[in-house]
Amino acid sequence: MHVDILRVLARYGPSKITQIMYKVNICFSFLKQYLDFLIQQNLVEEEMSHKTKPDYAITEKGLTVIKCFRELNNALPIIEEA
Repeated sequence: MHVDILRVLARYGPSKITQIMYKVNICFSFLKQYLDFLIQQNLVEEEMSHKTKPDYAITEKGLTVIKCFRELNNALPIIEEA
């Protein structure tokens, strides 16, 4: 789920929590927990604008994590059994 959130932010740019919630298809309370963890790890940052609710944006470190997951996924493809 963490990687899914990072991918959404990388693809769509800074987003409100409700936008992320719909794109990742997760309930608000769980998403908030995941975002808090990602912020603590410096993978996501809150961007305060003139509005009351923050935008969430991926950091350079978050982009590096996505790149590493992509490389790992390519190196170790998962083969599903029939």
